[in-house]
Amino acid sequence: MNHNTERSGRRSKDTHKLNVSFEFFPPKTPKMEENLWKSVERLAPLAPEFVSVTYGAGGSTRERTHATVERIIKEAGIPAAAHLTCVGASKAEVEEVVRSYAEVGVKHIVALRGDPAAGVGEKYVPHESGYINAADLVAGIKQIGDFEVSVSAYPEKHPESPDFATDIEMLRQKVDAGATRAITQFFFDNDLYEGYVERVRRAGIFIPIVPGILPIHNFVQMAGFASKTGASVPQWLANRFEGLESDDETHRLVAAAVAAEQVEDLRSRGVDDFHFYTMNRANLSYAICHMLGMRPVRG
Repeated sequence: MNHNTERSGRRSKDTHKLNVSFEFFPPKTPKMEENLWKSVERLAPLAPEFVSVTYGAGGSTRERTHATVERIIKEAGIPAAAHLTCVGASKAEVEEVVRSYAEVGVKHIVALRGDPAAGVGEKYVPHESGYINAADLVAGIKQIGDFEVSVSAYPEKHPESPDFATDIEMLRQKVDAGATRAITQFFFDNDLYEGYVERVRRAGIFIPIVPGILPIHNFVQMAGFASKTGASVPQWLANRFEGLESDDETHRLVAAAVAAEQVEDLRSRGVDDFHFYTMNRANLSYAICHMLGMRPVRG
């Protein structure tokens, strides 16, 4: 399954509950906002553990994140987590954002250092009066209020980390600062995830490491993004999508099968929780969850 070797002693998928969360990004136009809300309404009946909304540098993006999170809390009736980064802001500015989140009912923050202002792959330079990294940001958030804080993790290590030891030490610092969950960068080889979790556990870190699952809406775009973020694309995966560049319907069917296979294999390894990067498009994530046995519980 997913070209990963089956192992003896794995649990049946029917012996434990599947828990999911979904990630969205704030809309930039009225049409994008319409699409986002269609996606939220489509996925809400699956009763996700939470949905998260991404956050970028710049005032307008921050405002859209805030507005989207507030609307999800008030109208969708599902737990919402707001992303927060260190990029391009002073500590005082970040703290103001945290307090504004608290005012609208946010209890869960996904704390990230964030991509360099100059773009992925460029050197990160902290704001002169800002938080220097994600661990510093987590500590700052926890000083403001008793938020649940999730952070990022990298099965293939962060592209800026010289080695896994450095990478896992940064995760330790985030946990020591108060993080209680890590959500991974997307990956397609489950052995990489399992090996990473083993490294983390050997290092004495025992918070949940939730796999980030990326349903592939456009293979070519995904492969280009993966090359910038340090996520590998196995040849078997490229072979699955070969020749489908102009065949959207078959592409969607293959994408649903690939993601469902990946999650099924992870479940057989004892994983219960999954975070889906929806790209604000619900149907593929919904189909995958249905294939895995999830059914609407309300709505």
